[in-house]
Formats: sequence, structure tokens, C-alpha cells
Amino acid sequence: MNNTKETSREDDNKFFSKLQESGIFDDLRESSLPAIRLMAYYRCAMMEIETKFNVLNEEFSLQHDRNPINSIKTRIKSPQGIIDKLNRLNYGYSIQAIEEHINDVAGVRVCCSFVEDVYMLADALLKQDDIALITKKDYIQNPKPNGYRSLHLIVSVPIFLANEKKHMKVEIQLRTIAMDFWASLEHQLRYKKDTVFTESMAEELRICAERSADLDTRMSKLRAMIAE
Repeated sequence: MNNTKETSREDDNKFFSKLQESGIFDDLRESSLPAIRLMAYYRCAMMEIETKFNVLNEEFSLQHDRNPINSIKTRIKSPQGIIDKLNRLNYGYSIQAIEEHINDVAGVRVCCSFVEDVYMLADALLKQDDIALITKKDYIQNPKPNGYRSLHLIVSVPIFLANEKKHMKVEIQLRTIAMDFWASLEHQLRYKKDTVFTESMAEELRICAERSADLDTRMSKLRAMIAE
């Protein structure tokens, strides 16, 4: 446990150093404490959401003898990613701006076995009385033009500190294994260095996304047949 805490502290210090080196955050010139504290809060919020999904996965396993969740990944947005987003949003540079205007500093990605599992887990999470839905974007029912599919939720979750309760935002992406496979490879191919990504390449990726979606549909039908 101590090794984990030390690693988290090192990550926070590296995060602060990168923000401080940018020279644009006035409230970070003298002390690293605000940035370190905020990143710790986001990490706690991620752990809360991850735990909730693990509990749902365990409950579903007991009831239906299978696990709807294949994997859960968490991440904190990089310092450069935060700076770039503040630039795009034109909100200025401060800890307050990060907390109020950037919804995806903390991210949780849940990969499910079947499409119906995505919606089942999302509904089960949002029914919990300590979870508040901020925004919902369904890119499964309405894929992006490039073929991307996933269910995106921005939620607020409370974290309980020694002397206060604080509500933190977390971005949640729920998708199937097939959707995750496509999204991972699409990112590698589209943003490969020193390569010109053509319209024909983009069209080929979109076709692959459609075939991936067809695979999800076929697998769901097969699962239903077996269940009957």
C-alpha cells in the first residue's frame, strides 16, 4: 500500500511540475499544493466510480452467472491536454477553471461484452442516489461520422474527505470489446507520425466500424439464442 501512495505522490508532483513549467498558471507559481490536492480529488473520484462498476459486475455475476464487464481502465488527463482544452474553451488558466469547466480530467473506460450490457450498467449506475448525471452522449445509437461508437457520461460523484464532502466530475465511456478494438486501432492509424491520412483511409476505417457494429449485433443475437 505504501508503494502505491508513493507512486501517486510522485505522479502528482510530476503533474504539478509540468503545469508550473508552462508558466501560465498564476496560482501555481508559489505552491504545488492546489494542483496536487485537485489531482488527488480526481483520483479519489475515479476510484469511487471504478468501485461502483466492480460491485455491479459482481452482483450481475451472482445473478446471471456471467460478467458484463470485460475490463475497466482509468486515467487522469495530461497537463498538456488540460492546457490545450483551456485554450480552446478560452476560460483562462487557474485551478478553478480546471474544476469548473473541464469535465474529463478524470476518465473511466468500461469495456463490456455486449451492447445491452453497456446500457444496463449505465442505467444501474445512474439509479444510484449519490450519482448525478451532468451530460449524456450516445454515440452507439448515433455514431460519429468517422464510425466511432461509445456511450459517454459525465457524472458528479461525492468523495468523503476527513472534514468535508466534495463533488467531483468524472467522464465515463462505456463500449463493447469490438468498439474498443476499433477505437484503439483507429487512433493509432489516424495519428501515426509522418503519415498523410487520406479520405480513402478514413472511409475504410468507417466501413470497419460498421462491420464491428454488425459483429456486436450478431453476438447479441447469438447470446439470446443460447439463453433461450
